[in-house]
Amino acid sequence: MNAEEVLRHFEETEALLSGHFRLSSGLHSDKYLQCAKVLQWPERASALGAALGEALAALGVDVVLSPAMGGLVIGHEVGRALGRRAVFAERVDGAFTLRRGFGLEPGEKVVVVEDVVTTGGSTREVLALVKSLGAVAVACAAVVDRRAASAGGGSGTLEGLPFRSVLRMEVPTWEEAACPYCRLGQDVVSPGSRRLSSAKA
Repeated sequence: MNAEEVLRHFEETEALLSGHFRLSSGLHSDKYLQCAKVLQWPERASALGAALGEALAALGVDVVLSPAMGGLVIGHEVGRALGRRAVFAERVDGAFTLRRGFGLEPGEKVVVVEDVVTTGGSTREVLALVKSLGAVAVACAAVVDRRAASAGGGSGTLEGLPFRSVLRMEVPTWEEAACPYCRLGQDVVSPGSRRLSSAKA
């Protein structure tokens, strides 16, 4: 699956939004990729998971680990593509942890899979969890890599690990104090999964 085909999935499901958004990272942007609108369709989710799975197949992954909520569906589909179990981490008191009987064995090779990576913050938190449990992170992946080039976007690595995505999209982001839409007094929307305030910036 090439980038044009992936972008078509976003366009056909109206998942590429324009406006004034506060991302889960806290940064502001005029574009938002609502992966859930794509992944609600099992055939599309399966196709994207298969494409990521193919990109990860040579890395010897034992288990797919995703941060909830955004990584749940795509992590499951990557697990299906690789023939490996797929588990997810949840925030408890602000920190990612494994619940619901999930666990990682010492030495297990883990890939951390998300829907969209903007700064890599959630991925880094989950990588720290993997390390704390004695497992071994071998790669990271996301449907969309929207990191700025200055933050490693398009480099093929994240935290020194192989990073795979099926769509590279560099979209401008700003700190709140530098956001041109905030300066214009435009309302900001927080569509991400961390329940950030959607109050006027």
